[in-house]
Parts: sequence; structure tokens; C-alpha cells
Amino acid sequence: MSTGIFGGTFNPPHLGHERLVRRFADRLSLSKTLVIPTYEPPHKFAGKLAPAADRLRMCQFMFGQDSRFEISAMEIEREGKSYTVDTLTRLRETYPGERLYLIIGSDMLESFHRWYRAEDILAMCTLCAARREIRGESGDREQESGVIFDDMKPFEISSTEIRELAAKGEDVRKWTGDAVADYIRQRGLYLE
Repeated sequence: MSTGIFGGTFNPPHLGHERLVRRFADRLSLSKTLVIPTYEPPHKFAGKLAPAADRLRMCQFMFGQDSRFEISAMEIEREGKSYTVDTLTRLRETYPGERLYLIIGSDMLESFHRWYRAEDILAMCTLCAARREIRGESGDREQESGVIFDDMKPFEISSTEIRELAAKGEDVRKWTGDAVADYIRQRGLYLE
């Protein structure tokens, strides 16, 4: 059995997140993928952080239609800063013997070496990452380090930019899909 793990602030989740996790779920034939919104990100300041319950609900809208994806509140229930190494330790206990794949975006890949106990994370799972830019060659590549890379086209907008648009009352469904955009509007998330 193989399980994907896709964590993040998801403030808000967007179609780039969905595309990334779906790409690796398909490519690796993952049995399931856990989508885990963080309670409080340890690695960055998340401006205008929507309440955890709202981010969890938006993840349910974004990923919940695919039966391969499970939305987990484990980091939200733990509260405080969410360190990936702690989450992986718990998942190792919950799913003994399963191969774990940690899926991250290109922005997280650039700073991964600074993550808390990065070497321990690599010992517990296989890292799967999109590259920010395609460097000369095309196609998917795997480095000797055991990290699985995917040269997918970068998503054209970030969660920060989506929050900025939502703060102005603009429609963000082009980047979030209908359900998440409607939820943001109905809840008044990110409004100035």
C-alpha cells in the first residue's frame, strides 16, 4: 500500500494544489492521499489566515469529490505549529508498513533544506515535488537523492494573490473552482 501526504496552509486551496496532488496520485498509483491543512504554518507568516475550520471546509470542497483523497484534520486538532516530521511520525504509527509519499509544491521545495528535521522527514517518506521551472529537458525526472520530480507547468497564481483579489471582492473561481469561490464569498473570507 502507498499513501500520499499533501499538507499545507490552503489559505485558500486552489486548482494548482488540486492539479499537483492529482498528478502524483495518478503517476504513483497511490492507494489514497491524505490532504492535511495545517493549524499554524511553522515555515512562513500566513497573512490573513482564514480560520482553520474554513480552510478545512475549503479543502473538502476542493479535494473531496475524488474518492482517493481523504481530508484529515489531524494537524488542526493538534493545534499550534504543525511540523511535518511530527505528522509523519504519527502517520508511520497509523499506517505501519505503508510507503509514504510527501507531495510538495515548487515553492516548498526551494526551502525544504531549512525545514525542521528535514533529514528525518526524508528518512520517513519519499519526497515528491514539482519544479518551478523546466530546466532544459522535458518530462519527469528522478534525482539520485530519491526525490521524485515532476516538470509540470507552474500554476499562474498563488494563494496570496487569490486572497488579494478576494479582499477586493473580485471573483476567484477561475483559480479556485466554483465551490471554494462561493464559500469564500459567502463567509466573507479575506475581505479588507
